[in-house]
Amino acid sequence: MTISLDHVLRAIDQIPTHNVIGFVDSVKGLSIAVRIDSSAVSIGSQCYIQCNQQKIYGEVVGFDAYKAFIMTYHSSHGIHPGDHVFFENQPSCVYPDESWKGRVLNALFEPIDDKGSLAPGATPIPIHNVPPSSFLRQKVKKPIDVGVRAINTFLTCCEGQRMGIFAGSGVGKSTLMSMLARQQSFDVCVIGLIGERGKEVRDFIEDTLGEEGLKHSIMIVSTSNETPLMRRQAAYSTMAIAEYFRDQGMNVLCLMDTITRFAMAMREIGLSVGEPPTVKGYPPSVFAELPKILERAGPGEEGKGNITAFVTVLVDGDDHNEPIADAVRGILDGHIILSRHIAIKGRFPAIDILKSISRTMPHCQKPEHYQLVKQAKNYISTYEDIEDLVRLGAYQEGHSKEVDKAIAFQKDIVPFLSQHSHEQTFIDDDFKTLGEIIEKFSHQ
Repeated sequence: MTISLDHVLRAIDQIPTHNVIGFVDSVKGLSIAVRIDSSAVSIGSQCYIQCNQQKIYGEVVGFDAYKAFIMTYHSSHGIHPGDHVFFENQPSCVYPDESWKGRVLNALFEPIDDKGSLAPGATPIPIHNVPPSSFLRQKVKKPIDVGVRAINTFLTCCEGQRMGIFAGSGVGKSTLMSMLARQQSFDVCVIGLIGERGKEVRDFIEDTLGEEGLKHSIMIVSTSNETPLMRRQAAYSTMAIAEYFRDQGMNVLCLMDTITRFAMAMREIGLSVGEPPTVKGYPPSVFAELPKILERAGPGEEGKGNITAFVTVLVDGDDHNEPIADAVRGILDGHIILSRHIAIKGRFPAIDILKSISRTMPHCQKPEHYQLVKQAKNYISTYEDIEDLVRLGAYQEGHSKEVDKAIAFQKDIVPFLSQHSHEQTFIDDDFKTLGEIIEKFSHQ
């Protein structure tokens, strides 16, 4: 990749200066206590520890009198008492650029794909940004095509909507995310893999996402072996890049897998600085931080673009009412439930239609489409109520006309809801097919 002189000069201007000095006092667990004597240091201040011949970068996460507690982005091995600590004197920002599409970065915006350096952009975006004003935001109203039949029809989404994908491990969250990422109806896709298993990152990029999906995407990767500060930072970095493209007037798809591991990283950080644990060990700061980051997604102000977000939630023990899942569900504009019971039957994506909801429906659907979905859900609900009796052979055909229709409907709707991970569909075709299935049973 060729980098112009303008990009080089811009990068030099963006190099932070360090003029506040502290000294390592003690190390307890994941946090490092640093003696300071300056009011220029604040929560979130970036710093580095001069340890022997290397620099170990970190961030201020707490205070106690004349001590600052910092955590490092990488391993803290080798730090000694009395080591010098240098603090940056400017806020933490990123300078994204259009040329970043197709690249894979870590949480500190360093390329990890062996494709050379990144050209910095001209516009600084704060890592810890604030959401747009609720009174200036555009309304969520235009339906989008996500390329997945079950979502297009039963859970129709809009530009700027924020949806959660809730599931236990191994039920198909990442595969569904890759199906969404390959959809071409967005200008750019920003993907954050937070706490992902290291061996699966390359599989996701090369096999699941594919070359076409990566071409219009930017990926932020933080694997499970990295420090909690890096895992937390990956979520902020993902959102900051999405905000840059939104402010350029683009329609952005932001995928985050998973917000649960972001919460776990926040838990490790909070407990390390002495926060009291609450439900399941999560300190209060976790539940305060979740809406701050999720509210950054959504519609932009008038004249700007939107961030349509799909975030996955790893539910603990398939308990969809566990604390993080419960908190996230109350913040987002809908939820997609992936059921292990459905996955065991071999139907993928394993979306539980009756337990999932898009809060923008029916306002973003045509009246005739809304009626189709309503009728289909009635059939699915009727079959679910009688399913055990059908399996046991206790139901006799002809006993109920509605039940007979629901049983017959099930044979057609299951293939409709099933979809190969590399199969792309279109929303108009999806509603047409659903209408044909409904019409088949309307005159029986």
